[in-house]
Amino acid sequence: MEPVSPLEAGIPAGKNSPVPQKKFRVLVGVTGSVAALKLPLLVVELLKIPGLEVKVVTTERAKHFYNAQEIPVTLYGDEDEWQLWKGRSDPVLHIELRRWADLMVVAPLDANTLAKVASGICDNLLTCVIRAWDLSKPLLFCPAMNTAMWEHPITAQQVEQLKGFGYTEIPCVVKKLVCGDEGRGAMAEVWTILERVKRILEELDVPRQS
Repeated sequence: MEPVSPLEAGIPAGKNSPVPQKKFRVLVGVTGSVAALKLPLLVVELLKIPGLEVKVVTTERAKHFYNAQEIPVTLYGDEDEWQLWKGRSDPVLHIELRRWADLMVVAPLDANTLAKVASGICDNLLTCVIRAWDLSKPLLFCPAMNTAMWEHPITAQQVEQLKGFGYTEIPCVVKKLVCGDEGRGAMAEVWTILERVKRILEELDVPRQS
């Protein structure tokens, strides 16, 4: 895991220097579902896509499911929001991340955070980024929860609310869950998420870098 540091603005190149091509910036949000186990794989595979730069925002509960040492990019948590801001002239992390990112992918989006986002609650770094998100930029969300939670009537309402905001759902799938139940509620496969990201790059005509 890279050390956490404030977001830095790019330094203009000199007249005789080649101008580096701006990378497409992907912010991954991870919440407290067991599917957060797949975070290291998702990040590693995203980094294989030419021209992508990746950062991660985590909830505190999500940390239970992955090893931070396996995340090869900058990882931000709630404590970083407060450590970065010391006075009125200091940057606000959730706003800086909102400005930095070209695309946000929330994978997994657990039932609790789904409910928060649908209601506009922003009580941690991740939900503050989402609440401040620039709606002209794409946001993908990947629900993940137990089948019984997925089938509760309020879940469909909350998913539709997020889609009404302009966010794009990558639907959960049917499989045997970690709890032993079998049914719909598992997060979409990493490969499915990657293909959706690649499609967005194509739709936005983002140049591929080698």
